Amino acid sequence: MSSSIVGRAVLSKIIDFEAIDIRDYSIDKHHKCDDVPYGGGSGMVMTAQPIAEATRAVDPNNKMRRIYLSPRGRVFNNAIAKELAGEKNGLLLLCGHYEGVDQRVLDICGYEELSIGDFVLTGGELAAMVVVDAVARFVDGVLGNDLSSEEESFSDVLGGLLEYPHYTRPAEFEGKKVPDVLLSGHHAEIKKWRLEEAKKITKKNRKDIILSKK
Repeated sequence: MSSSIVGRAVLSKIIDFEAIDIRDYSIDKHHKCDDVPYGGGSGMVMTAQPIAEATRAVDPNNKMRRIYLSPRGRVFNNAIAKELAGEKNGLLLLCGHYEGVDQRVLDICGYEELSIGDFVLTGGELAAMVVVDAVARFVDGVLGNDLSSEEESFSDVLGGLLEYPHYTRPAEFEGKKVPDVLLSGHHAEIKKWRLEEAKKITKKNRKDIILSKK
């Protein structure tokens, strides 16, 4: 979060973030934040009290969009990243642990659930950083060239397709040459080639996208 593009955006005060330790808000004398699940089962569940107190301390006026990173949430994508980048009052990301979070605090504090994919992590911090990184790219000024986010995988320019192959100097490397069309200077033909390549790559790797883009 302090390196590369996101790190530079933080230094430039374009975006900002703060990590909040939920344990600091626990009323337990040992700052405990988890307990065994009602109904039995393995693992532990994060308790409601410290999460509720932390949420209210950070967002007392209930203005921020509250998101709980969870495998059962709607699946995060480029469109959602762009949507979240438009939130004027910021995002409050809750990182789960263990078997999850007491459902009552999610309901009471109005958290929506968001998943970065159909797999389970040991904690929600990595998922939160993925969301922050993807969202930051849509904030004006974060990318050195704002056009970088316009023609890439899942962008409207490519009709939601995966991005085409890229090449740079030299024109030949270990016997493999850059496609002639990219050296032609014919922008209409280059655009056509890139779209066709994007379709091929999408068809090969993501049948779900092809089916939604008939």
